Amino acid sequence: MELKNKKVTIIGAAKSGLAAAQLILELKGTPKISDKEPFEKLPKDVQSWITKNKISAEYSGHIQKFIEDSDLLVISPGVRRDALPVQWAKAKKIPVMGEVELAFRFCQRPVIAVTGSNGKTTVSTLIRDVIEKSGKKACLCGNVGNAFSNFVLRSQEYDYFVLEISSFQLETIVDFKPFIAVFLNFNQNHLDRHADLEEYFQAKKRIFLNQGKNDFAVLNAADPAVSLLKKEVKAQVRYFNDPKVPQKFNNPNFLAALEVAKILNIKEDVCADVFTHFKGVEHRIEMVRNIHGVDFINDSKSTTAEAALERISKPIIMICGGRDKHIDFTVLRDLVPKKVKKMFVIGESKEKIKASYQDLIKVEECATLQEAVTRAQQSASTGDCILLSPMCTSFDMFSNFEERGKVFKEIVNNLKEKALI
Repeated sequence: MELKNKKVTIIGAAKSGLAAAQLILELKGTPKISDKEPFEKLPKDVQSWITKNKISAEYSGHIQKFIEDSDLLVISPGVRRDALPVQWAKAKKIPVMGEVELAFRFCQRPVIAVTGSNGKTTVSTLIRDVIEKSGKKACLCGNVGNAFSNFVLRSQEYDYFVLEISSFQLETIVDFKPFIAVFLNFNQNHLDRHADLEEYFQAKKRIFLNQGKNDFAVLNAADPAVSLLKKEVKAQVRYFNDPKVPQKFNNPNFLAALEVAKILNIKEDVCADVFTHFKGVEHRIEMVRNIHGVDFINDSKSTTAEAALERISKPIIMICGGRDKHIDFTVLRDLVPKKVKKMFVIGESKEKIKASYQDLIKVEECATLQEAVTRAQQSASTGDCILLSPMCTSFDMFSNFEERGKVFKEIVNNLKEKALI
C-alpha cells in the first residue's frame, strides 16, 4: 500500500486516530484529522501533536468538502459505518478502513488476534506473556490501549503481534488476516451500537474472514455460538475449554492461551509458570485493597457482569451502572441472587438496573461513585467483597473505563479502616 503524497483523512482524534496520523506521516503521506469535538476538548497530547506537525484539521463536526478531499478515509472504532463522513467518502469511491486494517497493511510479522465478549484483555496479555517467557518477543496492542499503528513500522523488533480486537474494529477490516484468531465467548454487549445480537455476532466472526488453510481458528468448545463456527471457517480449528476433556487448568482464559501456545510449539510448563505468577490486568477483576476482611475489587473494564460474578466466591456487594448499552440486565436474574447480597447503582442506567433486580435483592441508588463506595463499605461485613463491575460504559460520568477504575481505586485507598458491622 503506497501512502506517499496521499491525503488520508482520519475521523476521530483519540488514541487510534493519532496513531494512524503518525503512521501516515512516517510513510510520507499527508494526514488530515476530522473530529466532532472542539479542539480544546481533545487530549493535550493530541492538541500538541497536531499543532507541532501543522496537521490540517477540522473540529466540532465534519464538513463534506474536507472529507471528499481525500485519497483514503480511516475511521476510529467509535465511528459508526453509517456515519455521514463514511457515506460521503463511499459516494466518491474513496476507500474506507479502520486503524487496525491500515496498520496491518504494513505488518511484517504474524498476528495473533483475540476477540470475544469477555476476557479479551486478559487472554491477550497471557498470550504475550507466554510468548515472551518462551524467549520470543511479542507486541501487545489493539483494543488493549496501545494502537497497532504505533508499533507496526518496528516489526523487526518482534516475533509476533498480539492484538485485542473489538467488534467495532472488525467491522472495518478488509484484508486483515491473523495467523491465529481466537474467539473466546459470545454474550449480549454493545447493543447501543449494533442493531441486534445477530449483527454483533456477525461483526465478531469477521476475525476469521480472510484466514486460509495455513491459519488457525481457536474456538471455545463450551460456547454454543462460538463452537459452531467450525462449519464456516477456512482455517484449521482448535478448541479450548472442552467440558468433555479433563483439563489441568480450570480457568478458560488460561486454556485459551494454552491452546495458542500449543500452536506455537511452546511447552506447557512455560505456560504453567506464567499462569502461576499472573496477577491479572488493571481494571479487570483487580484486587485493590482489603479492609477488615473485606476485599475491594476493581472490574471497571467489564461492561458485562458475568465474568466477575462467576469467578468471585465471596458474598458480593456490587456497584454497577453507567451509560446503558441497551443490554438486557435481566439475563442475570438467576445468578445475581446467588452471588450478590446488595447492589448500589449509579449513572444513567441506575433505574433500569434497579428495576431488573429490586424484587430479588436490595438495590439502592447513589448519585456518585464516591457515595456508592462509602455506602457499600458501611453495608459490608468481614468476608464480603465490594465489587465495581459496571455492566455499562463509562461515558456518562467518566471519559473512559480507565478513569472510572482509577477514581474507584483512589476512593478505596482513601477509605478509613473503620470497623465493619
